[in-house]
Amino acid sequence: MGKEIKFSLLYRDMWQSSGKYVPTVEQLTEVAPAIIDMGCFARVETNGGGFEQINLLFGENPNKSVREWTRPFNEAGIQTHMLERGLSGIRMTPVPADVRRLMFQVKKKQGTDIARSFDGLNDPRNLELSIKYAKEAGMISQASLSLTVSPVHTVEYFTNLADTLVEMGAEEISIKDMAGIGRPVTIGKIIKGVKDRHPNIPIQYHGHAGPGFQMASILEAARAGAEYIDVGMEPLSWGTGHADVLAVQEMLKDAGFKVPEINMNAYMEVRSLTQKFIDDFLGYYINPTNRLMNSLLIGPGLPGGMMGSLMADLEQNLASLNKWKKKNNQPELTQDEMMIKLFDEVTYVWPLVGYPPLVTPFSQYVKNLALMNVLQLEKGRERWSMIADNIWDMMLGKSGKLAGELAPELVEMAKKQGREFYTGNPQDLYPDQLDQYREEMKKNNWEFGQDDEELFELAMHPEQYRAYKSGEAKRAFEADLAKKRAEKDAPVAVAGNERAANSNGFQPRTMVINVDNEQYVVNVSYPESGNGTHQPVQAPVSQATSAAPAPQAAPVAASSSNGATKEVISPLEGKFFLTKDSSEKAVKVGDRVNEGDIIGYIESMKTYNAVAAEESGKVTEICFANGDPVDEDDILIKMA
Repeated sequence: MGKEIKFSLLYRDMWQSSGKYVPTVEQLTEVAPAIIDMGCFARVETNGGGFEQINLLFGENPNKSVREWTRPFNEAGIQTHMLERGLSGIRMTPVPADVRRLMFQVKKKQGTDIARSFDGLNDPRNLELSIKYAKEAGMISQASLSLTVSPVHTVEYFTNLADTLVEMGAEEISIKDMAGIGRPVTIGKIIKGVKDRHPNIPIQYHGHAGPGFQMASILEAARAGAEYIDVGMEPLSWGTGHADVLAVQEMLKDAGFKVPEINMNAYMEVRSLTQKFIDDFLGYYINPTNRLMNSLLIGPGLPGGMMGSLMADLEQNLASLNKWKKKNNQPELTQDEMMIKLFDEVTYVWPLVGYPPLVTPFSQYVKNLALMNVLQLEKGRERWSMIADNIWDMMLGKSGKLAGELAPELVEMAKKQGREFYTGNPQDLYPDQLDQYREEMKKNNWEFGQDDEELFELAMHPEQYRAYKSGEAKRAFEADLAKKRAEKDAPVAVAGNERAANSNGFQPRTMVINVDNEQYVVNVSYPESGNGTHQPVQAPVSQATSAAPAPQAAPVAASSSNGATKEVISPLEGKFFLTKDSSEKAVKVGDRVNEGDIIGYIESMKTYNAVAAEESGKVTEICFANGDPVDEDDILIKMA
């Protein structure tokens, strides 16, 4: 019998690589027994980055969800693991050290056994505290190598990185092939290199199916010495997700490995329940294109987990760009033309910004920078004319050390704008904050929760937690879901036929029917067009909700002005905010603004783009409230 390979089910990542939302706690606890009955999983990925924040977005307490979801696996002896982003914890932005420490304590007490920690720049300094705090809390520390393909990311680079992480105390290593672009043979060489140096360190391989390498990569990983393989399962495998456990099991069995058997009755039950959750409401937030594999992703190297938001961003910005083109008598672009321009621009800018591995948040940063460049170039403007502050932070070293060199033109631009490069430990830029969140909890008479878990939630996701506590998050989600359901029920004409379709083309292909306590899986068919083919309906997919960083305010009325009116206009479409955090002071009517002063921000694609005044003047009118949507060229502020 050959070497034993164990499987880990990515039930968290299966959902997040497909769409926006994740199952409710009731759905998760419903499916858990069937996952256990499959009998083939040594581990299940239950929570972590993004997952718990999304709970808050639809008004559900993530602490309750994690406790109830992990409990059945704990009782069955199946290890649970979470994903965390090092310096950024389980959110997109850096987290103070005291909040990071509390996270590991809370997650262990909630039932999470293993902390998979990664840093988007592979800077070991950002992982050192993760390793320390995970072990302190009694968790297994699994440190990740975030794979990418570049001249500087060599086999030696990754094996040396593994050495450093093991020296820091990491008990396991994960090979995080987040975009699925790692070349199979190279993955095998990396794993063999780590195993040769650290034979007793378990290795877990994680990859995405999108570009098409994954099955070959899994086989090479197993042959090189990996003990654990991450897998998905239908109806959320392949596409931007992961290889299905059935295919992986048969491939490895044929290669001579010892692999667990699968209870097929339980497999079908998990499959049916997952489809039921999709048909209930989650399918409204799954872009159909995310169910497809696409080798075009090899070039830009963008990860599967962000393709949903990428397509939404692309669609929204394409509509805005085409509106501008129409107004300026220029030919409009198709979505395919826009996508290729974006992919080409990602390929162009990535080396210039120092080859950051394209994983959260840096995949979003590079994509956003490339998209802004495309929009500006299409309008005859210069590249780099719109760079958000958090993208600058990445380039300046405030998020960690880049593996490559920043392009001289960007270095020169930073100097001209008075920006300073940072070489210290990124964590030092973010002082402890738990005490101020404790005061907020007391002021609001909010319960700290079991093991301080509610305090942790506020500190990790302050804006989303406040929206959850106020009920605003649940109301917004229910309104959005009601809108999507109404759109689904509204008949639309398609190729001569009238049939229902919702805003992202989702139509259930199967339904689970309960008759006398027996469940039956029923296939659903739809009327065909005159040529005998189904005609999908395509329309925009909703982006993730962004909470306002400042309190809502009514638009400020204009004051009188005797001089000529000066206008500050929006450079792009998005949401308008006067400030991006509580440390800033918002401009108000009557303030004197100098040329170059920041008057507000446009939040677009999860980044805040500063808007500066091009002239000096006195503010006479603020035309939008915090969080209001704005179009490109909308007047934001008027001055005299």
